[in-house]
Amino acid sequence: MKEEIIIAGFGGQGVMSMGQLLAFAGMKQGKEVSWLPSYGPEQRGGTANVSVVISDSKVGSPIIDSPTTVILLNNPSFEKFEKKVVPGGNILTNGDLVNLPCKRNDISLFSIQATTIAEKLGNHRVAGMVILGAFIEKTGILSKESLVEALLHVLGKEKQHLIPVNIAALESGMEMVL
Repeated sequence: MKEEIIIAGFGGQGVMSMGQLLAFAGMKQGKEVSWLPSYGPEQRGGTANVSVVISDSKVGSPIIDSPTTVILLNNPSFEKFEKKVVPGGNILTNGDLVNLPCKRNDISLFSIQATTIAEKLGNHRVAGMVILGAFIEKTGILSKESLVEALLHVLGKEKQHLIPVNIAALESGMEMVL
C-alpha cells in the first residue's frame, strides 16, 4: 500500500505539523516515508504545502506529481491541487474554509467542517487533527494509535495537556467518513 499526500493551506494553519505527524506515524508503523515541505517567503499567512509519501516499500522520490490524496485548507490550494489528484484519489477539505465547487467526478471529495468541529471541542487549532482523522479512516494507511504516538513525540512534554483535545479531534474526524 502506498499513499502520496499533499497537504496545502496558508502558513499558520498547521500544514507542516500535519505532514510531520503523518511521517512520524508512518515510521512508528515501520513504513517507508518521506516528508518534503514547501513554503512561500511568509511563514504565517503565506501559502505552504508539504508532500508526504507513506509506503510499505521503498520510496523512490519525495517529489509528488500526482498525489493519491490532497488535504486542502483554503481556496487557493484547492484551485492549485484539485487537478493533480490521480483518478480514483481523494480530496479532503476544511469545508469551513474551502467553498469552491469540485470540477471532477473521478475522485472522492470529503468536505469536513473541521474548524466548526474543533471549536466545539474547545480549541480551533485542532482542525487539522480532525482532517487527519478523516484521512486515516478513509485510507487505512495508518492506525489511530500510531498517529497518537506521533502526536506525543511532536508536541513534546511541555504540550502534553493538549493530547486529550487532539485525540478527540482525531476521533471526530474518523467519524466523519464512516
